[in-house]
Amino acid sequence: MAISPAEVDQESALAAFSTDSPWITIVWDDPVNLMTYVTHVLMVLFGYSQEKANDLMLKIHNEGKAVVNSGTREECEHDVARLHEYGLWATLQRSGT
Repeated sequence: MAISPAEVDQESALAAFSTDSPWITIVWDDPVNLMTYVTHVLMVLFGYSQEKANDLMLKIHNEGKAVVNSGTREECEHDVARLHEYGLWATLQRSGT
């Protein structure tokens, strides 16, 4: 039994907005925030140790971005909103894309 194009589009849309698929929160490097501040924010928001937060901050600084958390789409949207409240540039995307 063949699948119609409409069914494929519907399946793609459902997968894109699925809440149980893995999503990631990305923090991007910016020219504004101090490295110590980025470390502090990661410790406060995610409960990371100073060492882990510092490692992530260095990755952000050196590579331009770093994945700081993962979860459902809603969790990552919440992460991004909180990071924006602290003045950091953050986005979310599906894991593996």
